[in-house]
Amino acid sequence: MKTIIETERLILREIDPEHDFEGWAEVCADAHTMRYIGGDVLSRPQAWRNMAAIMGHWQIRGYGFFSLIEKATGKWVGRAGPWNPEGWPQPEVGWTIHPAHTRKGYGAEAGRASIDYAFDVLGWDEVAHVIADGNVASMALAEKLGSRRLKEIDGIPGVFEGKAYIYGQDRP
Repeated sequence: MKTIIETERLILREIDPEHDFEGWAEVCADAHTMRYIGGDVLSRPQAWRNMAAIMGHWQIRGYGFFSLIEKATGKWVGRAGPWNPEGWPQPEVGWTIHPAHTRKGYGAEAGRASIDYAFDVLGWDEVAHVIADGNVASMALAEKLGSRRLKEIDGIPGVFEGKAYIYGQDRP
């Protein structure tokens, strides 16, 4: 698969269903993770369709979430990248780290690389992060990456219900 970005400890590359699906399905089956990115846990077939939809975003928009690969082990540890599906409040850089790989700094490493990609390669003037209420870790990460809370929203129709916040930053 094509490497898009390399960081100190990660490779950010195109999604490879053959290599990435097991980790992806584990994330989608984790109730703690899913409550912040859509609400309900997903079955394996639903996780497959979720992966396919995100791969389709690449086809439609020309960019999307990257698979995050740990250089030391070759393991899939999450996804991060630019994202702007139909109905989204504004172009976003998002991240989801596999529960077995949280608290290692991978979110910050992938988030920074993805923000730089959005500014430097995609030419965005601003990036946002849509963060569900209660997702304290993502709020802290957004702030660590230089974003600030911009506004509160009441869900995204057809995607998820409940309070969320838009964090963001302008191109430096």
